Amino acid sequence: MRLLIYSLLIMLWAVEAFSQHQIGIIPQPVSVEVQNGFFNIKEQTALCYNVEQSELEQAAVFFAKAIDHISGFELSHNLDVESKIQLVLDSESDIHKEGYQLTVKSNQIEIRASDKAGIIYGMQSLLQLLPPVRTNADLVIPCMRIDDYPRFKWRGMHLDVSRHFFGPEVIRQYIDLMASYKMNVFHWHLVDDTGWRIEIKQYPKLTEVGAWRVDYNHLPWSERPQAKPGEAPTYGGYYTQDQIKDIIIYAAERNITIVPEIEMPGHVASAIASYPEYSCSQKAQLPLTGGDYTGISSNYCAGDDAVFTFLENILTEVVDLFPSEYIHIGGDEVNKNSWKKCERCQQRIQDEDLKDENELQSYFIKRIEKFLISKNRKLIGWDEILEGGLAPEATVMSWRGESGGIEAAKMAHDVVMTPGKPCYFDHYQAGPEGEPLAIGGFNTLKTVYDYEPIPDELSAENAAHVLGAQANVWTEYIPTVSHLEYMVLPRMAALAEVVWTPAEKKDWIGFNQRIQKQFRTYDQKGQNYCTGNSTVAIKPISENGKLMVALSTELLGGEVVYTLDGSVPTANSHLYTEPVEIKASVQLKAASVVDGQVKGHVPASQSFVMHQAIGRGVDYTNEVSPFYLADGPNSLTDGVRGTTTVGQYWHGFDARDMIATIDLGETKAISSIALGCLQKYRDWIFMPQKVVFEVSTNGRKFKEIGEVINFVESDEQKVIRNFKLSFYETQVRFIRVKAVSNVCPSGHNGAGKPAWIFVDEIIVE
Repeated sequence: MRLLIYSLLIMLWAVEAFSQHQIGIIPQPVSVEVQNGFFNIKEQTALCYNVEQSELEQAAVFFAKAIDHISGFELSHNLDVESKIQLVLDSESDIHKEGYQLTVKSNQIEIRASDKAGIIYGMQSLLQLLPPVRTNADLVIPCMRIDDYPRFKWRGMHLDVSRHFFGPEVIRQYIDLMASYKMNVFHWHLVDDTGWRIEIKQYPKLTEVGAWRVDYNHLPWSERPQAKPGEAPTYGGYYTQDQIKDIIIYAAERNITIVPEIEMPGHVASAIASYPEYSCSQKAQLPLTGGDYTGISSNYCAGDDAVFTFLENILTEVVDLFPSEYIHIGGDEVNKNSWKKCERCQQRIQDEDLKDENELQSYFIKRIEKFLISKNRKLIGWDEILEGGLAPEATVMSWRGESGGIEAAKMAHDVVMTPGKPCYFDHYQAGPEGEPLAIGGFNTLKTVYDYEPIPDELSAENAAHVLGAQANVWTEYIPTVSHLEYMVLPRMAALAEVVWTPAEKKDWIGFNQRIQKQFRTYDQKGQNYCTGNSTVAIKPISENGKLMVALSTELLGGEVVYTLDGSVPTANSHLYTEPVEIKASVQLKAASVVDGQVKGHVPASQSFVMHQAIGRGVDYTNEVSPFYLADGPNSLTDGVRGTTTVGQYWHGFDARDMIATIDLGETKAISSIALGCLQKYRDWIFMPQKVVFEVSTNGRKFKEIGEVINFVESDEQKVIRNFKLSFYETQVRFIRVKAVSNVCPSGHNGAGKPAWIFVDEIIVE
């Protein structure tokens, strides 16, 4: 009797908890209605379905295994029992494609859908209501009705296994994570410069040679030396075709399509190391160990017909393996210098009446697309495939911002949005102080959650070509499974809600509450994850000569404390309630506080300088790189000094001079001008050759008042310097500053190639 009463109390508590709080399903369903009562999954519960529907049979096997893993119950198929879980596949129903209806009554659970995908997703929602690991407790579910369906058809996650190889079991775990959040496309990046990971039986050297490299994992990716003759290539691996077949079946059971990526025409140093005859130089080379491309061929020769035979043979084996409608061919970051020097490539340009190497790339992609169409497949590639003209039926994956996707959609081509900000999960999500080393960037959980895949620039007709969105996980700095988990959790959950839940149903606070249950699930499963971005966001607001600073934290229930004297904030420091006015040059430090405890490894810190150009407009002769826009067009006059974190407060210029003109609003007496610049050796960011300063009273006629030659040694790894010019007090209204572009120095792996210029502030005194 005591045991019965205890069990009833537990059930009542569970029902009350579900009634008081939002159902903790991610992604948030379209409609949830919690009702009175509960259903208890027990050993006598049956799993019922039409055995003549083979799709239901497959789904039932998946679900029965999941329940057995949690409870140890082996669900029977006894139709006569009272307690049952009913699966109903009704292709004639009006339920949306991939949608489902989940109805929980006191004696029965019903999952109804018009296709197998909907049945699987109903199961995933049901599983999220249960404990994640084996338990002896009752599996209690409140009575409810859920109507649900996805917003987008492409809900993707990418994984680069070329930089670091992850074995088949890890791939299955990755697929399980995707499935739990109703993601349905796994973009498997199988080929790149530093590793060929797919067995091709006609060309065995692709894996015998291209899948292995000399182990320099103790060094950062960009600092690894190239392999030397005689060094053993011990690091790597590849997937056999049998392993791939098993993984494809495993993914299909969870309604996940695998889209393989076979890179071309660039990023193929691994293939060239295996078969050098398919490069322009046709010279032997060792597999790459990291980011040093000095003397390395990484492109196929676009003028050699044998290359296309080689690729068609490879793609034939790929198509025979993967049932996916799409085959990804890469197409990104092709360094066309080898084509410019290659007689065969130049002859191809002449024979095909092409304008230049961009059109040669387009020729290459179109020829591959024609072959894939002959195999009843569709070509998809990164947005560089737009260069020189888009292949007739190609789908574009837009990663360099959204511009490529917008252009393609306006041309009536399908697109998948995957812009670096916020869809690159190899970027930092917190810190970066105290965080695992990442390639750079800063995409927090909230940044991901706030993403809207449909750009405002698209009409409704063009927007229909946006298939959805995807997160990319490049692994230069992600060598372990634990690190991989940390980079995708919980950001995968946030993106899942972006691509599944109707935009009007999204709710950051509600998501924050639901993600807490996911954290407990990760803990119970022993998964590594980021608990959230505790770093305070410092947002300068400069207008009309006044500088204000807004502070915010993403932590649920978090407050912000700050200091203005450079000291480390404590829980008793100034409590932030409204934007803080900066009236003098100060160093602001801020921290998040939850339940009286300061969070994070180190406080956020930002230096501000007050000067005569604060808040003034800036006109640029050359556009700022879309990847490094800092805080917008007035970042050079916002009083904010950059740090050595590349992604914040720096304007970036790639291979072009930085020329900025400032209107002070009125004539002022000034006696010095300075430009702040960053050098970060490994990121190809170097000081300008020189900085030239000009002034004017009318904005039309400018007078040069001096220049400052670069005074920083080219081998300094990480340094911030001011190029400052002092002069006799002068009456001016307009100021023009020109930072002359530079090249990477001798000894750098980009020696002689254009360098980036990074600038943070024009200081006028």
